[in-house]
Amino acid sequence: MLLSTAAAAQQSLSPALPDAPSAILLAETSPYVLPVDAGSVSSFPVPDFSSSVLDENLDLNLQQSTDTPQTAPQKKRSSLLGDAVDANGNPIPLEKQQPKRILGFMPNYRTVSAGAATHPLGWKYNFTVATRQAFDYSSFMFLGLTSITAEGLNEHPALGKGVGGFYAYTWRGFLDKTDGTYLSAFFLPSLLHEDTRYHPLGHGHRIVVRALYVISRQGVAQTYGGRQTPNIAGLGGKVLTQVISRNYYPAGSTDFGVLAEKFGYSVMRDVAFSSIREFYPDIAAHYIRKHQEKAARMSARDVNSVTP
Repeated sequence: MLLSTAAAAQQSLSPALPDAPSAILLAETSPYVLPVDAGSVSSFPVPDFSSSVLDENLDLNLQQSTDTPQTAPQKKRSSLLGDAVDANGNPIPLEKQQPKRILGFMPNYRTVSAGAATHPLGWKYNFTVATRQAFDYSSFMFLGLTSITAEGLNEHPALGKGVGGFYAYTWRGFLDKTDGTYLSAFFLPSLLHEDTRYHPLGHGHRIVVRALYVISRQGVAQTYGGRQTPNIAGLGGKVLTQVISRNYYPAGSTDFGVLAEKFGYSVMRDVAFSSIREFYPDIAAHYIRKHQEKAARMSARDVNSVTP
């Protein structure tokens, strides 16, 4: 009797707890909200996608999933595409955010999000970036593809065909790629204090202007201080790569015409990849927003369906 009386008294003094938190309360306590149709719920929580790119970020001091409630909001500095805020702490639009990997597998370490705080350049940092790019798993995928293509087109008849020919093309292609990466992204930029990273022109400019800008970056780079300068490191790295390749390609594959053709292919590959880096954020932002709008409509419909 005494226990039942005490329990009844405690129940009368305690406020009634709801069976489940309301959609309004969930939206108010979530740091990621998205407006939805008026008349349903005021906001819809969007999950944090930052963990999908943690392992690709060069900053090794990112917060882990065990963050305390006080440090958890700092995760807003990373997003599905890249850096969510600029150097002043202001949000970077989705159209100007660069991912760590394009399409989930193409490394994009040498591209800068518009306005984002960047790591200081130098010998150590440039070497780290060049190494990660040279030995990334996707580089070996492209290497195999280009080797098969070159063998199929019989670009160097002296290298032969079949398994032996594929091996001959592959290890030479690997040396070409690795030499070019270290010369253009590490040694020459560090020596000349050139920033050979790609700085996109970004959303807000006409497509033709952005396309011309992509082409111009083959001949123009930045100094460490941000001043425009001839891209000696980038172009010089390509030239030196062809000069070095004369030591391991057979006779007949080291003529000036052959080397000039390989140099031209290298420039065209850079233009193609820079075009992807320039326009990919616009495409990604478009589909991300469509996904968010669809999720918001589905949430609003679900809430309306259970409302009496």
